[in-house]
Amino acid sequence: MTDALGLAAQVRAGDVSAAELTEDAIRKIEATNPQFNFLVTDSFEQARGTTPADGPFAGVPMLVKDLNETAGIRTTFSSRAFANYVPESDSAVVRRIKDAGFVILGKSNTPEFGITAVTESDLNGACRNPWNPERTPGGSSGGAAAAVAAGTIPLAHGSDGGGSIRIPASCCGLFGIKPSRGRVSPAPLVSGSLELSQSGPISVSVRDAAAFLDVLAGYEWGDAHWAAPPERPFLDEVGADPGRLRIAFTAEPAIPYEVEPALVGVARAAADALAELGHDVIEATPPWADEAALSAFAKLWQLSPALYSVQDESQLMPINQALAQAARETSSVVFALAVGALQRAARRIVAFWDDVDVVLTPGLAKLPVPIGWVFEPDDPWEQFARGGEFTPFTPIVNITGQPAAAVPFDVVDGLPAGVQLIGPPAGEAILFRLAAQLEEANPWSQRLPSFF
Repeated sequence: MTDALGLAAQVRAGDVSAAELTEDAIRKIEATNPQFNFLVTDSFEQARGTTPADGPFAGVPMLVKDLNETAGIRTTFSSRAFANYVPESDSAVVRRIKDAGFVILGKSNTPEFGITAVTESDLNGACRNPWNPERTPGGSSGGAAAAVAAGTIPLAHGSDGGGSIRIPASCCGLFGIKPSRGRVSPAPLVSGSLELSQSGPISVSVRDAAAFLDVLAGYEWGDAHWAAPPERPFLDEVGADPGRLRIAFTAEPAIPYEVEPALVGVARAAADALAELGHDVIEATPPWADEAALSAFAKLWQLSPALYSVQDESQLMPINQALAQAARETSSVVFALAVGALQRAARRIVAFWDDVDVVLTPGLAKLPVPIGWVFEPDDPWEQFARGGEFTPFTPIVNITGQPAAAVPFDVVDGLPAGVQLIGPPAGEAILFRLAAQLEEANPWSQRLPSFF
């Protein structure tokens, strides 16, 4: 598959028109979406009438995650409470996507309010993994990842508040990066006291992801958190020599759940590969095992459904009803104490990067789970726990605010198995250099499913 920067170069050279790229993507979506359900609202007619802006991705088709407001396009948050909501204005991220020249074809599937690690909801149904439609593409940016893995577009927008870019990237054999806290503005909204969530890319190539983050990054008036601009564009880091990095490998997650041995083996193989590339690799675990911090994180997470303006909460799925009720029963003092506890935990954990440049972990604790697995128990708190059991390596990085990337590495039982690279604060440049080095040594795009 030609990546997004390659498609934009073809448009600039006159080898293909933006309209032709739009029609080709629509054809591919119509051929695959009935099986995988990654697109929940299309804007095909608007796209056909779009004259793309003259930006680095001029003419390239794009899907926006259905948690981001887009002017004139239905935005449901995958909730029956917002089934007919059509925003009048764009979020800052969508404005930047349009300014970069992308042509928006619609909204990608997500769980209700992006609350869990699989993409299944009462309103929009289950999104399925192109590697195996009986398995999840992950969540909450599962629709974005499934669309890319199905070969309809090479790059899609996602967001990550507890792993929601890295989880689906790992499930679908793609590259994804959660940027540093404050790197991408949530404007006009805020993302909670610790700004857990950041928008970012899910892509076939590392260079697409870097260029997309260049587009998204930057301050918007009134942002509570703001990461200092990088020394140079992130795209310039792709192919740059990462030097001899100090890399710590661990298979011990912050949430103490069992990790499938095959996935530990994949991560160890990636550690060996990095050592062969000349890096200093040791086995060491950051001080992130902390039951109190995990409980505090849950206090912040339960706010998500409570902060949506829902008149009738019976329209919500049971997991979000339970979380919203718990949030209302949590006093402001308890919430403030939870924020403080997480900030203290973050200081302790991030200090580990004084002695290393990158931490390598498995991407997930399980291979992509079957459709319906998270929601098998009737108890919504058991459903909540199952999401953590599947993804115990990802949420801690949203607490610390560090950048982290999901990098494809192997295939196990016909399903992709990736690793996570966690960088130092504001260390996206290191991750792009290292991921690009791995991509060159171990190409992954050729392993993706082929439908066209």
